[in-house]
Amino acid sequence: MGMTDVEAAQAKGWRRVYFNRGTISYWGVHVAAVVGVAITGWSWRGLGLVLALYVPRMFFVTGAYHRYFSHRSFKTSRWFQFVLGVGATLTGQKGPLWWASHHRLHHKLSDAPGDLHSVKQSGFLWAHQGWIVSRDLERTDRSRVKDFARYPELVWLDRWWAVPMIAFGVLAALGGATWFVWGFCVGQVVCWHATYTINSLAHLWGSRRYATDDDSRNNLVLAILTMGEGWHNNHHHYQVSARQGFFWWELDTTYYVLRALAAIGVIWDLHGVPDHIRGAAAVSAPLAVLPRPTESADMA
Repeated sequence: MGMTDVEAAQAKGWRRVYFNRGTISYWGVHVAAVVGVAITGWSWRGLGLVLALYVPRMFFVTGAYHRYFSHRSFKTSRWFQFVLGVGATLTGQKGPLWWASHHRLHHKLSDAPGDLHSVKQSGFLWAHQGWIVSRDLERTDRSRVKDFARYPELVWLDRWWAVPMIAFGVLAALGGATWFVWGFCVGQVVCWHATYTINSLAHLWGSRRYATDDDSRNNLVLAILTMGEGWHNNHHHYQVSARQGFFWWELDTTYYVLRALAAIGVIWDLHGVPDHIRGAAAVSAPLAVLPRPTESADMA
């Protein structure tokens, strides 16, 4: 058996993975955040900006990249689908088709050889951020996202995903040092690494309610940090659900926002969690992966 894509990428050495032309801007934002705070000093206003911008940033990761483009856990109009795509790119995690295609393969091969970000298969550092910075995994496999690759505006956005991100950075810089250092740089670094914890820590730290074929865990701390994504074992048990906190006491802020959007008619047909799925305490495999893509449009 040949090497997996991850093994082939790692075999080329850590310098190619983590320090290449494509990561100059990535590490540049990290450096700007640290140096910027060191120069400008502590700022409560800056911290407020980080928190204020963190919520929409994280929602676009969880509600757009993940629950919509990767799992189609609700439906929306074509124009709002594009809004979700643009909002997702503002978090600096590449195009929506790229993100979804990688994530769908993750669920198909979760913690097995071929999984693109598995702690078990590839180590903590790779699962945390190697998968997103490696130049060898930059290509979007559109065969995994045929349901969204038929929209030319999403294909364009997937190719030019950095344009909204750069525009955001320029606008932040025009707002002054606090906006650029705290609102853009510090906030972006926090959003990146909070997102990554679901691929790394959520497969190591927490409890397991369901016996899935992977090491996914439920973790309240990560759920708070990522607006509900920390109920990761729940999610791997029933992946199509728009709700990852299966019980009322499992905080899932992303789901609350989705419910609000559904209430005003912007999105609809949110997939829920059937009682027999929620109550299944021991299963041998995940019970739902993705809804079957159809040729007919789901868009209004």
